[in-house]
Amino acid sequence: MFGKKFLHAAWDWGKTGIVAVVAAILINSYVLQAFQVKGESMLPTLHNSDSTFALKIQSAYDYGDIVIIDSRIGEPRSWLDPVLEHPLIARLRGDEAEYLWVKRIVGKPGDKLEFRDGQVIRNGTLVDEPYVLEPMQAAPEPVVVPEGRLFVMGDNRNNSTDSRIIGSIPRENVIGKVIFTY
Repeated sequence: MFGKKFLHAAWDWGKTGIVAVVAAILINSYVLQAFQVKGESMLPTLHNSDSTFALKIQSAYDYGDIVIIDSRIGEPRSWLDPVLEHPLIARLRGDEAEYLWVKRIVGKPGDKLEFRDGQVIRNGTLVDEPYVLEPMQAAPEPVVVPEGRLFVMGDNRNNSTDSRIIGSIPRENVIGKVIFTY
């Protein structure tokens, strides 16, 4: 008799644990997710191995927002990507999602961006960027940000692969806005 009660209680606890794990994975995949910064492209704001939380249910982004992006701009994202990118699932799969980058929004659709004397000029106005580590050494060609896309850059402009290299980011490739760093 004791054995059946124990098995029943263990099964109830097991079901509760499974539901909790699935709920946590879904929340982390579609609402709020932890990310770890890899590299020095966001110095001095974020450092290698800093941890962040990104809010994934953003309807709009502003200039200066720090975001997590999917740098694979030529590949469409599917509903399954957020689950596969969850840190636990990615680790179990042996895929660390090196294509997820942390960058800052510099341009929105329709903006004309120019780069002079190591600084960004947006729509004819010099952008105040106190968070930038140092002025850019190489100035890319001017760009107009296409509809449905964002232009992102790292704060460490001389050590960042960003929209200056891969192009503007489709809106659907913005994973979420960084809201907390630790």
